[in-house]
Amino acid sequence: MTFHAFTDGASRGNPGAAGVGIIVNDAEGHAVLTLYGAIGVATNNVAEYTALITLLERMKGLPCTTLVVHTDSELMARQMSGRYRVKDRGLKPLHARALQLMRALPCECRIEHIPREENREADRLANRGIDEQVPLSA
Repeated sequence: MTFHAFTDGASRGNPGAAGVGIIVNDAEGHAVLTLYGAIGVATNNVAEYTALITLLERMKGLPCTTLVVHTDSELMARQMSGRYRVKDRGLKPLHARALQLMRALPCECRIEHIPREENREADRLANRGIDEQVPLSA
């Protein structure tokens, strides 16, 4: 089964209050997972990676053959594909953890950069996490 995930991280202040939003749809476009929450004070890049890591941890229990992760973070998408090096010390362990989780999934996984306007629902959820200060439970 193919799943399409939309992830986003938001930060107000960069660094500032941060949150993540995640939506996973099945092949027919039905949401099988919707998750949002606050992650404390972080940069937007840390929030983006936190969203990806949280998604990958949650995918362990879903039977998939392909996982396509859609993100509006060009930096993260290119770092995860190896096109960009990870220079920021704070992102290196997050990048390593995300790679580890991707490799451990029993399905093909790829990350695709999409325009921000195609990721509005995940962005709305990330901001909802900040607004409501709902803790993200991993």
